[in-house]
Amino acid sequence: MTASDGGKIRLDKWLWHARFFKTRGLASEVAASGTVRLNGERVAKASQAVRPGDVLTFPKTSHVRIIQIDALGERRGPAAEAQALYTDLSPPPPKAEKSEPPSEEREAGSGRPTKRDRRKIDALRRTDS
Repeated sequence: MTASDGGKIRLDKWLWHARFFKTRGLASEVAASGTVRLNGERVAKASQAVRPGDVLTFPKTSHVRIIQIDALGERRGPAAEAQALYTDLSPPPPKAEKSEPPSEEREAGSGRPTKRDRRKIDALRRTDS
């Protein structure tokens, strides 16, 4: 099925056109795996027809994507063209908290021992044996 006959296209083909997956084979595997939801219903096959207005929910890398289909597209074009095919409804991924850069001063007892500390440790070892 193509976009021109009836306003529907295969799910795996649309995911590939919209550049969510690098190959159509990967898109087909994800669509057939049962992890994709179309309008809240689980999809079991890659040939499921989608149309504009449908909402897709699927896992991508480390978070779940929620996508509303705006257009079907005729080809797998450049990224700007692919981004025009959908509206991203996903919440933004959580930002990692920034840790403070290490300070120049180090606390006593942390890290590598000083020359003085090393001499004390050696003296203790000699007396223990």
